[in-house]
Amino acid sequence: MQCINSHYVKLKTYLKCFITLGLVLMSPALFAHGVAEGDKGYIQEIYGVHIIPFIYLGAKHMVTGYDHLLFLVGIIFFLYRMKDIGLYVSLFAIGHSITMLVGVYYNISMNAYIIDAIIGFSIVYKALDNLGAYQRWFGFQPNTKIATLIFGLIHGFGLAVKIQEYEVPKDGLLANLISFNIGVELGQFMALCIILLLMTFWRKTSFFFKTAYQSNVFLMFLGFLLMGYQLTGYFTQ
Repeated sequence: MQCINSHYVKLKTYLKCFITLGLVLMSPALFAHGVAEGDKGYIQEIYGVHIIPFIYLGAKHMVTGYDHLLFLVGIIFFLYRMKDIGLYVSLFAIGHSITMLVGVYYNISMNAYIIDAIIGFSIVYKALDNLGAYQRWFGFQPNTKIATLIFGLIHGFGLAVKIQEYEVPKDGLLANLISFNIGVELGQFMALCIILLLMTFWRKTSFFFKTAYQSNVFLMFLGFLLMGYQLTGYFTQ
C-alpha cells in the first residue's frame, strides 16, 4: 500500500509539471518566438561590429527558445552515450547555424507562421520517432541523423526569418551574425547540460520507463499545440 501511495504521489507531481508547462506554453508572450522587443530596438540602432552583445543575444535566444529546447529533449530522450548525444546535437547545431547565417546574410525569406508551424511539426515528428510509430505504421525507421540535420536547417531558418524583420544594419553584419551564432551554440550547450542533468536523475528512478510513453505523447501534444497556434496565425493574419 505504501508503494502504491508513493507512486501515486509521483504521478501527481509529474501531472502537475505537465499541466504547468502546458499553461506556460499557451502564454501569448511565449508564442512570440524570436528576439525580444528590447533587443529588437538595440539591433536596429547599432552599427559596426559588436561581438560580445551579439553573443549575449544569441545565448539569450537559445535558452528562452522553448521550441528548440523541446526538440532537443526529443533528440536526447533515449540517448545514453555522450558520443551519440554529441553527434545528434552537433547535426542539429550545424543545420541551425547554416540557415541562420545564410538566411539573414542573403535575405532569404519565408512566411514566419509557416516556418514556425514546421518547427512545431519537428517536435511532433521526434516524439513519434521516440514512440516507435514509424516502425509500426510503415514498417521502416527513417534515418534519424538525416532528420535531425534537416530539422536543424528548418529551426535555423525560422530564426533567420525573425531576424530579417528587424532590419539588421549591413555594417558589420557578417561578424555580428557569427557572434550571434556563437552565442546560440553556447546557449544550447548550457541548456543541454541542464536537460541532461534532469534526464539523468529521472532515468535513475524506476519511474522513468513507466512515464516515457506518456512523456513523449505530451511532447507530441506540445508540438501540435505550437503548430495549431502558428497555422491559426497564418490563416487569420
